[in-house]
Amino acid sequence: MTRQIALLANPTAGRGNADQILDAVTERLSASGALVEHLIGDDAEHALELTRKAAAEGVDTVVSLGGDGMVHVAVQALAETEVSLGVVPLGTGNDFARALGIPTGDPLAAADVVVGDHVRRIDLGRSDDTWFATVLAAGFDAAVNERANAMRWPHGDLRYTLAALSVIRSWKPVPYRLEIDGVVREQEAMLLAIANTESYGGGLRVAAGCDPSDGLLDAILIKPVSRLEFLRVFPGVRQAKHLSHPAFERIRARRITVSAPGVIAYSDGERLGPLPLEVECVRSALGVLVPPRS
Repeated sequence: MTRQIALLANPTAGRGNADQILDAVTERLSASGALVEHLIGDDAEHALELTRKAAAEGVDTVVSLGGDGMVHVAVQALAETEVSLGVVPLGTGNDFARALGIPTGDPLAAADVVVGDHVRRIDLGRSDDTWFATVLAAGFDAAVNERANAMRWPHGDLRYTLAALSVIRSWKPVPYRLEIDGVVREQEAMLLAIANTESYGGGLRVAAGCDPSDGLLDAILIKPVSRLEFLRVFPGVRQAKHLSHPAFERIRARRITVSAPGVIAYSDGERLGPLPLEVECVRSALGVLVPPRS
């Protein structure tokens, strides 16, 4: 039978080259004998509606063409289904693709992974009815995201740098109440991230070594340090240097309930909402097309 692929595209991705990349990827997928349809939503909600409709109508694969935000949309529709997710990463972060060995910076190489049709089942995190594939942030990192989203200028990475500098001036350890697989713990921390894959924010390896197929989420804590020390530690997250810091702690669990005053959580870089939240790992919830070695 002819393979049916729905290509979910973000028309603003690819640094203004989305249309050209969409055409090239479509041609590569069609050349493999697949029937390809385009799903281009007016916004995230519309894109999700189109993806759910395509999955319900029996497509074999949905391919996300865009950044981690577009992956997040696709995951909401494909979790706990037999429809596979392919990824052609065009965003600035691409943490999901990087975690699974999917080529970044080369859309046609990523399209060839889709053609290969090698499926790997991975876990997903879930909070209420929202799924996440990478990391749920609920500390300093989430506060920076919240501040950056409120800024109209500048654009790009500089906005997040300025937001981080703004947040750190008044940042204090957050008093968390954690329930980890039924065990309650009170813990102050500068940062709390609940990870399904190892990185967020375009390569910040906050949970380096995290396995998205082990049936567990990795809760990462940076316990209280001075603001000056935190400014020294946080940039090293990109190289995973924080793993050896005395304030670092990793806890692996299937279910985590977290509460703290005044904290807004983000998952896959998207605003999730205020704490408290209950988060669980759902094992093998998603099939992803990856290179055979992944």
